[in-house]
Amino acid sequence: MKYPAVLTLSFCAVFLSNGAIAAGDAEAGGKLFTKTCGGCHSIGVNARNGFGPQLNGVIGRQAGTSEGYLYSDAMKNSGVVWTREKLAAYIEAPKKVVSGTRMIFWGISDQEKIDNLLAYIESVQGQ
Repeated sequence: MKYPAVLTLSFCAVFLSNGAIAAGDAEAGGKLFTKTCGGCHSIGVNARNGFGPQLNGVIGRQAGTSEGYLYSDAMKNSGVVWTREKLAAYIEAPKKVVSGTRMIFWGISDQEKIDNLLAYIESVQGQ
């Protein structure tokens, strides 16, 4: 009867390690945000709209609703609510999530980088 315990422990180890990987590295995400996103977007205490909207509170927010930013009709009418999963898909391929978006961004295909960006965004959500 050792095998069920071994299988359970193995499953837990895989499950927990995948959760840890999926969470991302907020510090690495902050550096990537500055390099890749920071030219258009800001986030944090002094965030304001620029070429792109500020991203404070983006997770859980309806797309196209950041006050004071002029969004494309495609974004305003997308019906998207920014969950972690939806943002991940958008970071990977923006035009696949919101066809007609004005955001000029080629996307990021590296899942680790996407997870890191999301960890960073989540780490400053309440600021």
